[in-house]
Amino acid sequence: MRLGVLDIGSNTVHLLLVDAHPGARPVPFATHKRPLSLVAFLDREGNITARGAQELESFVAEAREFALGHNAEDLLAFCTSAIREASNGADVLEQVRESTGVVLRELTGPQEAAMTYLAVRRWYGWGAGSILDLDIGGGSFELAMGMDEIPSVATSVPLGAGRLTRDWLEGDPPTAKSIKALKKYIKVTMNDVADEFLALGKPDLVAGSSKTFRSLARLAGSAPSGSGPFVRRTLRREDLELWTTRLAAMTADDTAHLDGVSQLRAPQLLAGALVAGRAMKAMKVKTIEICPWALREGLILRRFDTLMYESSEPLLMAGGGFPELTAGTQSLTEHEGRTR
Repeated sequence: MRLGVLDIGSNTVHLLLVDAHPGARPVPFATHKRPLSLVAFLDREGNITARGAQELESFVAEAREFALGHNAEDLLAFCTSAIREASNGADVLEQVRESTGVVLRELTGPQEAAMTYLAVRRWYGWGAGSILDLDIGGGSFELAMGMDEIPSVATSVPLGAGRLTRDWLEGDPPTAKSIKALKKYIKVTMNDVADEFLALGKPDLVAGSSKTFRSLARLAGSAPSGSGPFVRRTLRREDLELWTTRLAAMTADDTAHLDGVSQLRAPQLLAGALVAGRAMKAMKVKTIEICPWALREGLILRRFDTLMYESSEPLLMAGGGFPELTAGTQSLTEHEGRTR
């Protein structure tokens, strides 16, 4: 089965097509994306401008045609903080639906954290023990932790790298004063959520599942993306602290020339590094494992779980039968994990 996943994020709008079936690992088939930063189209009242809505509408229509042209049988379309925090987000989603026929599902922060955690759990397996996952997006920062596939705690805080860069960092490179103020804000915000996670005990594995963590790990010496997803990549706090100091003195153009950093994300990498560093310190973490799977993969896996559970045919395994599964899955619109 070929499934399309349309992700409307804060930095990019991205369509991923994968081939898979229930019980199988999803294999990427094709991808189509555009560097559309919706937060750049917010007016002073927090509304997405008409131009921003038109750009989004155009890409969704383009993505739908791309999916149909490549024989996708199903399409999961979702949006995260860029839409859910816009004052007119609901109106924009309705405009997109009327124009393209595509219904974009709005994920809450805790749902986003829980779905990303599911992907990380599946990647590392049960043998990983308890997992703490950290995911820094453009508009928000998701954290989730647990022993099972549904996290014990899943939450989201307004510490997205793009948001912080836009709201706090002044100048290029940023002024020392603005960096100091941002550090204080990040510290206070992280302190508000850290205790709930620390109460669960020390995790057996800490994962970073976002592009921000992958870029920071690459700067610190991890293998490039061309080496494939199965190469182990890590990020040590001491290396992160060193690179944070370096990034604070660099212009966005200089940062964009570093290995593993795109032109789009270069201006916000410092803010991402500051969030990552404070999170690791608050959670008493020295090393993070970089997970190649994140939110999109979590939604794909949940979709195939649902298909498997809804199947009226028994699942067969080598050497004998496997009991028919009839239980339904929890909807994404329902509560995912315990939230703040």
